[in-house]
Amino acid sequence: MLKNLVLGDDMLTLSINEGAATGFDYFWLRDNARDPESFDSRSHQRELFTAAIDPMIRPKAARLSDDGAALILDWPDLNIEAHYEAGFLDGFSSAGDPMRLPEAAPWDGPGIDPDAVRLPYATLSGNAGVTPLLETMLAHGFAVLTDCPRDLTAVQTVADSIGYVRQTIFGGLFEFEANENMADSAYTPKELRPHTDGTYSHDAPGVQLLLCVSYEAEGGESIMVDGARIAERLAAEQPQVHADLARIGVTGIYKGDGVVLRARRPILRHDETGRLAQVSFNNYDRDTVRLADDDMRALYAGIRAFDSMANEPEMQWRYTLEPGDMLVFDNWRVLHGRGAFRGKRKMAGAYINREDFESAVRANGLA
Repeated sequence: MLKNLVLGDDMLTLSINEGAATGFDYFWLRDNARDPESFDSRSHQRELFTAAIDPMIRPKAARLSDDGAALILDWPDLNIEAHYEAGFLDGFSSAGDPMRLPEAAPWDGPGIDPDAVRLPYATLSGNAGVTPLLETMLAHGFAVLTDCPRDLTAVQTVADSIGYVRQTIFGGLFEFEANENMADSAYTPKELRPHTDGTYSHDAPGVQLLLCVSYEAEGGESIMVDGARIAERLAAEQPQVHADLARIGVTGIYKGDGVVLRARRPILRHDETGRLAQVSFNNYDRDTVRLADDDMRALYAGIRAFDSMANEPEMQWRYTLEPGDMLVFDNWRVLHGRGAFRGKRKMAGAYINREDFESAVRANGLA
């Protein structure tokens, strides 16, 4: 409910749901009018030519609806009154960031309860749909779906519940076993230290799916490490290293199979508010580059600190996937790896774009 409307020189104030008075700039209100001339509600696109609006615009008249559910403004350049619903104004009563997802609590290996990250595949088709999976990923950065069909249909179903399968140099849906002829370390039975995928892509995949199709082997534990926890520790224990890893760009490369891909970004990428937005680390795919001497030394110091933490046993959550288990994880937060193994191990998987993961979170009311 809206109350206590007061018109000022360059903004109006009102109370929303018995709260303190909140100010709204006149130009902002005109720019965000939801009348049919200013906004297409079907496409959710602004029709207004914002640059043509008088920067000193103010309404000719302003009032609240009789039930207090809407602010009604009469603008000098509109032939109809513009209505602003209380719920709409309440959503912008502070300078919030619509890009933000819920804050994640960093974790280390012993802090993960195995039962807290395991979900039956069948829950995806229940009343709650994909929501429990998204909630688990937001909380921990990953989840293990159990009792999945042991083929690509399961990967497709999970990908479709979040967004859609991303096409990459590996295709869309993919299957792999140990194959020494492939130009990628993931296809070998060797140990894979914790890393993120797609450091050679300007837009690294946001989510990765890995399904265990068959397992007749020894070893091959999956390894999860919280990149946010590494960043937190570095900020507290080695602040200069943290600052350097947030500043110095690292080039990733994929060279083979007829392509040469390169991209560059810091290992710890922050958004314009200073919040950690992405962890991007893959020592296997790091390109050979020369930087200024001071930066080169700082980067090597950062790599030693970061990768050493990622390989500390207490930082790692380890789990041997059984046939029908699927790892679903945030590739912008969680590093993944795998222990060496002997025998046969067949996997299937796919990638999903980051924006599709974020869209699913918002569409399911989690942000």
